[in-house]
Amino acid sequence: MPSYRRFRPRIGPGSRTPFALALAACTATAAGCLTASPAAAAPPDEFYTPPAQFAPEPGSVIKTEPIPVYLAPPGSKGWPLPAQRVLYTSRTQDDSPVAVSGVFIDATGPWHGSGPRPTVVIAPGTVGQGDQCAVSKAISTGLYADPGRLSMSANQEALSALAWNSLGARVFLTDYIGMGTPGIHTYVNRVEQGHAVLDAARAADNLAGTGPETPLALWGYSQGGGATASAAEMQPGYAPELNLKGTWAGAPTADLAAVIGRIDGNLISAAIGFAINGLVDRNPQMRDELDTRVSPGGRALLGQLQDECIADVIFKHPFARTTEFTADRRPLLDHLRELPEADRIVREQRIGNLTPTSPVLVTSGINDDTVPYQQARQLADDWCATGATVTFRSNPLPPIAPGTVLPGHFGPEIIDGYGTNNAIGYLVDRLGDKPVPGCTVD
Repeated sequence: MPSYRRFRPRIGPGSRTPFALALAACTATAAGCLTASPAAAAPPDEFYTPPAQFAPEPGSVIKTEPIPVYLAPPGSKGWPLPAQRVLYTSRTQDDSPVAVSGVFIDATGPWHGSGPRPTVVIAPGTVGQGDQCAVSKAISTGLYADPGRLSMSANQEALSALAWNSLGARVFLTDYIGMGTPGIHTYVNRVEQGHAVLDAARAADNLAGTGPETPLALWGYSQGGGATASAAEMQPGYAPELNLKGTWAGAPTADLAAVIGRIDGNLISAAIGFAINGLVDRNPQMRDELDTRVSPGGRALLGQLQDECIADVIFKHPFARTTEFTADRRPLLDHLRELPEADRIVREQRIGNLTPTSPVLVTSGINDDTVPYQQARQLADDWCATGATVTFRSNPLPPIAPGTVLPGHFGPEIIDGYGTNNAIGYLVDRLGDKPVPGCTVD
């Protein structure tokens, strides 16, 4: 179990470093404490800085630049695989235009499924909150490293991107709002990640020169599963013109409170701070309620996390417990439930209150040690009750080193995506308009 020292910046009482000054200011005044960014953050990459004015229509392409994908095997267009880094327009939760980054990999071979060539939008799993963690920065080699900040981010979506490319689909990977681009990444924000996914599909159609009738599939696991689940149920209202054929929502983060309760104390539990940072940034009233309940060490950790990737969390804050950064040493979830505004805001992140009008495959590991099985099952039940076309498949992988995430949470991703539950096969069938029962829950 980590000690409380883990959550304190390693500076002496008399230190005058920028981070120490920021922490001192935060301790002295409540205003803005929970969202104070680390002063040591690197300046944004020029590509990720949008122009002062850009097209406000969702899905508009703001700018692109060519990038190579060295991880791909040689293909019909040679090696490395050509791709484009993209800046496109999406919308925040208050419907303001915002620039979002991502990667577009055009098709390099024939489509191996039935029907017209589709677009597949990939919503990444948790990569972090720092700008350097964006998948679009790790796409070329599979790894982005920043020695100056001792920060590292792996491209967890390389396998799925290359798998769909090999099938002949167009692929778009979104970085989500605030990842790479100015502002904070609003981690697991139901509305904003749903917007980012659907607007990525619009941007892909614009880049490919195809219309909204282009067959579309959504692919996501963990944070990505929550993002695609949100996008699937928001699509009829937010992007009704899109020809969404099917969605994979693997281990979806459908109930944020349940997820916080499950991961508190496991290997990546400090990622809870990503969610708090994003929610507080969009909801200042939540900051006002929480500020007096967070310890100085907790404030310091929340500031650090704004500039960290998930690999940094594993190496710097493993097996953290939220009791160690609340003032009274009770779990953070207890406070979130007690505070009216915080409780309301967390509840608003719950997915399952709208109805998808296209088929959805939901998968979850019975023994998932990071994203609870029962809340994924509840999502499927909620959608089924509204008449949605849902297939829910359980993954029976037994518990392996509980709390260490990699076998318990990522094991089902490999099995469900490419193995027995075969999310790729499910989506290929939907893209080919093969019928599927209205609701199947195993």
